[in-house]
Amino acid sequence: MKKIIFLVLAAISVNSYAAAKNPNMLFYAHIGEITTLDPVYPYDAITQGMMLNVYETLLMFKGSSLSEYEPTLASKVPSVTNSLISKDGLTYTFPIKKNIKFHNGNILKPEDVKYSLLRFMLTDPSGGPASLMLEPVFAIASTRDLKGQFILSKKEIENAVKIENDNVIVKLKRPFAPFLSIIARWSYIMNKQWCIENGEWDGTYETLSKYNNRPKEDSFLLKNMNGTGPFKFERWDLNSKQLLFSSFKDYRKSPASIKMLVMKTVPEFGTRRLMLEAGDADIIDVPRTFETQVRGLKGTVIEDNLPRLLTDPVFFFTFKVNPLANPDIGSGRLDGNGIPPNFFSNKDIRKAFALSFDYQGFLKEGMKNKATLAKGSIPPGLLGYNSNTPSYKFNKTKAAEYFKKAYNGKLWTTGFQFTLTFNTGSEVRQLACQVLKRNIESINPKFKIDIRGVDWPIYLEKTQNKKMPLFTRGWTGDYPDAHNFIFPFYHSKGRYAIAQNYSNAEMDKLINLAVSQTSTIKRKELYKEIQKLAHEETIQIYTIHPQGLLAMRDWVKGFYDNAVFMGIYFYPISK
Repeated sequence: MKKIIFLVLAAISVNSYAAAKNPNMLFYAHIGEITTLDPVYPYDAITQGMMLNVYETLLMFKGSSLSEYEPTLASKVPSVTNSLISKDGLTYTFPIKKNIKFHNGNILKPEDVKYSLLRFMLTDPSGGPASLMLEPVFAIASTRDLKGQFILSKKEIENAVKIENDNVIVKLKRPFAPFLSIIARWSYIMNKQWCIENGEWDGTYETLSKYNNRPKEDSFLLKNMNGTGPFKFERWDLNSKQLLFSSFKDYRKSPASIKMLVMKTVPEFGTRRLMLEAGDADIIDVPRTFETQVRGLKGTVIEDNLPRLLTDPVFFFTFKVNPLANPDIGSGRLDGNGIPPNFFSNKDIRKAFALSFDYQGFLKEGMKNKATLAKGSIPPGLLGYNSNTPSYKFNKTKAAEYFKKAYNGKLWTTGFQFTLTFNTGSEVRQLACQVLKRNIESINPKFKIDIRGVDWPIYLEKTQNKKMPLFTRGWTGDYPDAHNFIFPFYHSKGRYAIAQNYSNAEMDKLINLAVSQTSTIKRKELYKEIQKLAHEETIQIYTIHPQGLLAMRDWVKGFYDNAVFMGIYFYPISK
């Protein structure tokens, strides 16, 4: 195998057109950067999009559907009709398939499923995705209190996930409408024996404290994988930001047609385009701003209008910035050379910024009208989306009025300066930053915004450490339900609310009430109220809900898309 890997990498490095046409190898040049190979840590789309090719879940969405499921490692899809979901909606039973092999040859057992679900929830690293399952199963967003102390008891954990014969039984604390959709996307199953042999959690309550909120660098799975999926991890070259996978010969279905899969971070669009044109890349990411540069390219196919549950770009205000050794806030004072740490706690300033963005111009010029203007965090197609949700419109005159009100007029006469951040490689977010900067600086020459691009791993760290006064990111659906956009944006325990230092008890109450409702009508009304409050508070600035766009060589066959993949599912693809 090592010899094969060497030959594949060598073929790529010499830019061989013949090698690129090799029907047994597929090369994907993408924007984002893989941050870890351990499923419990990453909460970014490109890393999670890679995961679904190696680790399988209990269920999977059927084709491109967001409402139909098919069994994957479970043998049946639970429902009230087949008695695998209790009538009160609290107990879910998953019969586990037999004779499924992990990549290391071990056989899947129900104990692996129990271990994997608990590990996902209970290791709970800060900024990770554990809350997706903690919410329905334990009715909490974090396993730790404000002092960092673990709050779940041994009895609570034992009652939450149990094994009966070949069944894994999960008991929820409260009815949770989107639970099966979470299972279909996030229930990555790994081999318990393999994990323990390599120094990972042994599954007992007594040793859990050692692994809860542990740095990702301490995990053996940072650079190692062992799933049941169609592709087996082979190598991660950190210097070249390239991962190599091979087709798993003992896959539960027939082995993948693609025998070698290469994923490589290529942040510059120009480089990705040249690779595609030369045949060195089979599939590349294409920001909408560069669509015209791949249209009509010989030998390529454009996959456009791909459905996305996506709100991006979004501008996030940090209500209280961490000032420690932080150049992004300049002097740290309202003196024209910086901003105080609580600058964006001022609602007038937030409203002024929201009125300073040219939404229609960005949609037309930047996105070629291939998007929907955002009215809030919830994208079209989900329960709770409302085209009549109040939103801001570009109006520099009104923006100036709010700027003049802030700090009793001092802001207008003194001015400000700070750094607005985007992640390197995201041309769309960079363009959004440029639009906002240009308009605000044109309102008052004393207003100065510096724009800086930051590599993804550092960007994530700065976000969670509250170092960036204003930053732009987005949210792609973890599962197809409004709660997945409402909770991380607005709840005090949500990912972005935490990063922004935002908390509102009324908002938390409304969000908790909405997700536990069984009535669709009541949920809609609650989400309407939540989005109205978010608009009044001006917690964030929403721009668009974009559609997906990929460019690929015309020899790529079998590609299909699902809005919650977050990446590409390579199993059905051939060349």
